[in-house]
Amino acid sequence: MVTDQGGVDDKSFNQSAWEGLQLWGEENGLEKGTSGFDYLESATDSDYITNLNTAVQSGFDLIYGVGFKLEAAINDVAQQYPDQQFAIIDSVVDQPNVASINFQDNEAAFLAGVAAASTTETNKIGFIGGVEGIVLDRFEAGFVAGAEAVNPDIEVTVEYVGSFADAPRGRQLAAAMYAADTDIIFQAAGDSGNGVFSEAKDLVSADPERNIWVIGADMDQDAEGIIEIDGEERGLTLTSTLKQIGDSIQLFTNETKAGNFEAGTQVFGLADGGVDLAEGNLSEEVLTTVNDYRQQIIDGEIEVPETPEN
Repeated sequence: MVTDQGGVDDKSFNQSAWEGLQLWGEENGLEKGTSGFDYLESATDSDYITNLNTAVQSGFDLIYGVGFKLEAAINDVAQQYPDQQFAIIDSVVDQPNVASINFQDNEAAFLAGVAAASTTETNKIGFIGGVEGIVLDRFEAGFVAGAEAVNPDIEVTVEYVGSFADAPRGRQLAAAMYAADTDIIFQAAGDSGNGVFSEAKDLVSADPERNIWVIGADMDQDAEGIIEIDGEERGLTLTSTLKQIGDSIQLFTNETKAGNFEAGTQVFGLADGGVDLAEGNLSEEVLTTVNDYRQQIIDGEIEVPETPEN
């Protein structure tokens, strides 16, 4: 697999993908390396094609591009190597040798918005995204729609880091939001989102009376919000949107290994368990509200938007 700039230890998107590939390797008795499974990290956008070519030349049977930022590179390299099998996560590449694996992030984000609006004490919540685009549009649109479904008058501040690998900038944006009385921030920013957690933990460490939260993305980020106050652990991760990237990679890689590679687009949502919301530190009352909205989405009673209104 080829990562975007967040790297395999971003505690989010790339890490989830890598964990899935490692589980596949263990399941099949393979080891990390060119004879089994491996990853190539991309420091900049210019690394994508280089890394994909390296993966092809290393003889891997299936090559994943993790993230929508690899779309153009996968499209180019797939045409150069028509007999090579590729898959891309969070984008669509219309080539006969590319599988496109996508998720209805807007549905999970809607539930995050419901949770935030049902928990906030200031009626001010925030969203910090990594890089603007189709995928982050889904996160933003779903979050805002979910929050407004609970409280039409809630104030939602939206900011973008402009990178998935700039934790200091993520922290800076979070500091401004918390200073403006925002008490819950949903970060969907890869490694940049770790800066949001850092800011929240420092603020609460300095003033334990502060009641602020972070909402994680793509995998359960409960551990990222743990701090110690007077010898006792306190969690600042309200909840996390869950995206079964790892499970999907494990399943698709096994299908490909069995000779059942299938190009085209696959989309996973709440109905099939492809996305969801972690229980986290949500109260029983809020969990009941979230579960009610979850069922309405699954039943088709609520259609969650995929693009922001503005």
